[in-house]
Amino acid sequence: MRNILVIEDSPLVLKILEHLFRQEPDLQPLFCASLAEAEVMLETSAELFFAAIVDLHLPDAPHGESVDLVMRYRLPCIVLSGSYNEQRRDELLLKGVVDYVLKESQHSYEYAFRLLHRLESNSQVKILIAEDSDATRHYIRHVLAPHRFQLIDACDGDETLRILQQQPDIDLLVVDHSMPGLSGFELVKLLRQQMKRNELIIIGLSADAKGSLNAKFIKHGADDFLRKPFCPEELNCRVISTLERRDLMRALKQAAQFDALTGLNNRRAFYEHGLEQIRRAQRGNQPLSVAMLDLDLFKRINDEHGHASGDSALVVFARALAAAFPDALLGRLGGEEFALLSALDGAALAAALDQLRRTCAGLHYATGAPPLSFSAGIHHGAAEDLESLLHQADLRLYQAKRRGRGLSIWQ
Repeated sequence: MRNILVIEDSPLVLKILEHLFRQEPDLQPLFCASLAEAEVMLETSAELFFAAIVDLHLPDAPHGESVDLVMRYRLPCIVLSGSYNEQRRDELLLKGVVDYVLKESQHSYEYAFRLLHRLESNSQVKILIAEDSDATRHYIRHVLAPHRFQLIDACDGDETLRILQQQPDIDLLVVDHSMPGLSGFELVKLLRQQMKRNELIIIGLSADAKGSLNAKFIKHGADDFLRKPFCPEELNCRVISTLERRDLMRALKQAAQFDALTGLNNRRAFYEHGLEQIRRAQRGNQPLSVAMLDLDLFKRINDEHGHASGDSALVVFARALAAAFPDALLGRLGGEEFALLSALDGAALAAALDQLRRTCAGLHYATGAPPLSFSAGIHHGAAEDLESLLHQADLRLYQAKRRGRGLSIWQ
């Protein structure tokens, strides 16, 4: 739960914010209608707040005194204003507020909430600022710091490359076109073509007035481009939008590869990764074990205890399976059917599945439901094609279910 200080006196705006907060169970608002109320709240409880949403003009703070108050306590501050003033906006952003949001529409308030959520995730985001100009580098750092990013500096292309090699978890690179050592262009080409750093977000910078420069930068592999000088708001928007695009792509990739209910590989991903493992095993002349697993009495669980209980059984079993076989390739192939690919021999895999069966029997997943149980068929042998291995394991699963379920049969 994150406590958010809201300093706002407009009944209409408060009504909108209250509605949005009701949809955000992880955010708890505390409302103040004046500067005086906010002073008391912060003096006694400033350490309890994660961030603040602040009206720029209040009856007892007509010139933005409420913003200054919040900034003194080093709270991330999102400013709301009913009027637009470009000079005032730039002053506030340079002062260190997170953003300056106009009270224009529902979308404006939803954007403020997006900023709150980004503040939570930004603390895990590493940004490398590669710029040989001390003034520009410090300016970028000053603009990005209120968003709670982890910021790292580099003064030239060679230092940038060293840092990227030492810290492969850097998320975003802001890189100047012209630097001592490796230029921005050379660095981008090296990162994309030779080092295959395709997950790294790259935003190029240049003071060159040529209109073709941004296209050239992007063609070499950059995700975006800024021409210097740029305003704080533009930098913030470019950084946030590229991070949001990356997060969206990751979510789409997650949805394409993983089963939404259990979090295991879906059928497609299991087959793709399984084929890779088989090719590696074939090159090393290594045998593999494949198991097909099926939850027992699953139709009865759904029919007698409801589909929510069936879903709970699948989730609980998937967690137990993943904990029991951290090094195996696991997948939910559909319904109550799971598959496992492992380097264990058949006897060891059967013993591990028996232990998992005992664990599952003691797991709770729904009130009044039968104990969680599964049947398994195991095939251990030469790494042939995946379909053949799964077919052999499936034949043994069928035998296990015919013999009364709750068994593992292997060859």
